[in-house]
Amino acid sequence: MKVYLIRHGETGWNRIHKLQGQSDIELNDVGRELAYLTAMGLKDTDFDLIYSSPLIRAYETAKIIRGDRDTDIIMDRRLLEIDFGEGEGGPIPGRDDDPKNPIYAFEFDTDNYVPPKGGETFEEIYMRTSDFWDTVIMPLEGSMENILIVGHGCMNRTILNRIMGRPLKDFWDIKLDNCAVSVVDVTDGRATVVEPGRLYYSREDERFRPLPGGPEIYG
Repeated sequence: MKVYLIRHGETGWNRIHKLQGQSDIELNDVGRELAYLTAMGLKDTDFDLIYSSPLIRAYETAKIIRGDRDTDIIMDRRLLEIDFGEGEGGPIPGRDDDPKNPIYAFEFDTDNYVPPKGGETFEEIYMRTSDFWDTVIMPLEGSMENILIVGHGCMNRTILNRIMGRPLKDFWDIKLDNCAVSVVDVTDGRATVVEPGRLYYSREDERFRPLPGGPEIYG
């Protein structure tokens, strides 16, 4: 069984490096184009099931990639992006920002991350995505061939890093731009990441280049 784990297309908040978390921000025009290009790259893949985060940026990406396939999109709240609580809508910090900012630790000192008020810890998001993977996806081996999951930058990494056995300090080592496609093989009850973060568009195209400050890495 192959599982295609995809990050949603670009949003306006991605473009200006604002924390989205569980804020329900729709795709922008670039994000829709990225989703269409990804759909073209996957047009010959028959998806037996499609799962999506309930957030509109993921659900719209799932609909575009589904195209004219007669496949329902199943929304599951365990696929929501990490919740930043009171930090949502704020700027994504860089290396030159205040290390006392909790979001700074989220990106640069993950072992010591304490979320803003109302936010979610790494442990909490790992618990819910692991529950989804173990109770929903793994039991499908033998009855399904290709499954599509559309989620988010941080959320997708929790699944990939757990499968790869990566420690929390290396959480961001996998590069996942918008609409990055990661392929997981499930054989004899064992999951293996066979392709992390493939893009079906070029970052060299000026339309898709991130703004100065580096590409957004989560949301």
